[in-house]
Amino acid sequence: MKKILLQNTENPNSADISEYIKSGGYKALYKALEMKPSDIIDEVKKSGLRGRGGAGFPTGMKWSFAAADPKKDKYILCNADEGEPGTFKDRYILERDPHLLIEGMIISGYALGAEYGYIYLRAEYPKAKDILQKGIKQAYKQGYLGDNILGKGIRFHLLNVHQGAGAYICGEETALIESIEGKRGQPRIKPPYPVNEGYLGNPTVVNNVETIANIPYIIEVGGDAYSKIGCPDCPGPKLFSVSGHVKRPGLHELPMGTSLREIIYTHCGGIRDDRQLKAVIPGGISTPVITPDKIDCPMDFVNITKYGTMLGSGAIMVLDDTTDLVKVCLRAVMFYEHESCGKCTPCKEGVGWMKSILERIHKGMALKSDLDLLLEVSRNILGKTFCPLGDSAALVVQSFVMNFKEEFEQKLI
Repeated sequence: MKKILLQNTENPNSADISEYIKSGGYKALYKALEMKPSDIIDEVKKSGLRGRGGAGFPTGMKWSFAAADPKKDKYILCNADEGEPGTFKDRYILERDPHLLIEGMIISGYALGAEYGYIYLRAEYPKAKDILQKGIKQAYKQGYLGDNILGKGIRFHLLNVHQGAGAYICGEETALIESIEGKRGQPRIKPPYPVNEGYLGNPTVVNNVETIANIPYIIEVGGDAYSKIGCPDCPGPKLFSVSGHVKRPGLHELPMGTSLREIIYTHCGGIRDDRQLKAVIPGGISTPVITPDKIDCPMDFVNITKYGTMLGSGAIMVLDDTTDLVKVCLRAVMFYEHESCGKCTPCKEGVGWMKSILERIHKGMALKSDLDLLLEVSRNILGKTFCPLGDSAALVVQSFVMNFKEEFEQKLI
């Protein structure tokens, strides 16, 4: 498959607007401005694009909910927080092709009837902030942003690149909105959902960087053509961040639905030092770990669930037979404990309890009853929190223990 999202990233000057225009950039914007907003939403629906942030919700459907709301003020927010451990896909677009994101946001704003947008950027990406701010200034100068875009009487402003404070929880859309509003980054109760009552109480669409980066191509080729890329259930290109024990780690753009086996053994060259594969975390640390016998799973939002895991952000962590999986599980839970916002008790207290039990197991100081207690605590967290952070921690623990129980038992007294 030819590169779509990463087609400009090898150009050393790709972040400059002149290079982006030279490669065909902003042509989709011209085309979109000749269309009705509702027609743009229909094309996105036809494309089958699903949000690339982790949940995989149909993008066109989300847009239609916000666009249909009679309130005048609407907002488009770009989630560039990218706090999922193992994920580095959005960073490439932010730093190497910022105008792809900017063009996507302008088209999205026009389709939604939104006149304002924000980019919420993780604190650990200071270079990306400078590049984005420069790109936004260039877009204003060229007339792609402002009160009268390209003389069409259409208004859209990118108000700010809002830099977060490094909180993982702000990757959750309602916590992100709270942070932009100047409040503590904690998730809201849903419903109401942001598409009806989001930023400043107005209809708000929150999409992540990779999702918005698909929009110009969908407008360029049409939703029907886009829907033929990859698998029918979840079409389009997908960026996979591959790390761990492979010969060629890095970022790979492949059709949605490519098998995990093909990604590991063809595109990444197989396991380092030709060792044995022991486990794979397929979508970032928040997705359940799987065993080597399940790597024929298609990497898409729908079919991968049949293998007991999730696509998440597409951050693939490959672990060979030298890996201490109890330690990996402990490190994951330590991360979740640190990043819990403290709003709901099952997550705030339960994840800490899981960490304490895992520390005892890892040190060889735990009894068999501790392993049973660990699973009991995880079950008391699952489904009882405001946002998926607690659920993710619980599912990670359950998947490690279920798939590699012997390794845990070997460390018990």
